[in-house]
Order: sequence, then structure tokens, then C-alpha cells
Amino acid sequence: MTATADAARASTQRAVDIQVGAEGSLVAAGELSFATARAACIAGARAVRAAATPTVTIDCGGVTRADSAGVAVLVEWLRVGRKAGREVRYVNLPSTVVAIARLSELDSLLAGN
Repeated sequence: MTATADAARASTQRAVDIQVGAEGSLVAAGELSFATARAACIAGARAVRAAATPTVTIDCGGVTRADSAGVAVLVEWLRVGRKAGREVRYVNLPSTVVAIARLSELDSLLAGN
């Protein structure tokens, strides 16, 4: 196996997993990082669009690692939700996400989450 294939496989193993939780909420678990941002963005956007309720709560308590690309993914999920006529709310945001959002002056977008 090549180094590129090994890196791709490792990224896939750490990628965030989006599952439907209680009462239609979504549960994000895994890594929200530069390595997983594209896959996470696609999976989360799909889940937000498919949600059965006008307010989509995403529980991020299972996110094991996040960086600035992960924060960008969360902002993108907000945009997708708005475009689909849904309000996206986050619960249990990791402290790293909160800190990056604050430093990036994006905390107002995640306000109330």
C-alpha cells in the first residue's frame, strides 16, 4: 500500500460519524479536522437536509478532535440548514471548538448552542 493510500485510510477511520439520535437529533462522533472536513461536510449536510424537524439539534459530545477546519464544517452545516429552512443548534460543543470560534470571531454564529 502507498503512503497516500495509508493516509486516506487513516483519515476515513477518524472521520466524523453522523447518526440520528433521540427525537430526531443528530449525533456527531469522531474527528472534525482538516483531514476529515470534506467527508464531514457532506455527511452532515445530507443529514441536516434529511432531518424531519424544523430545528435540528446536533450533539457534538462525541467529537474527539477538532481544529479550525472542523469549525468551518459546523458553520457550513448552519448555512445548509438555513438554506433548507431549518434551524441548526449545537449542544455539547468541545472546548476546542468554542475556543477556535471565539478566536475567529465566529462565536456569534454558534451563539445559543
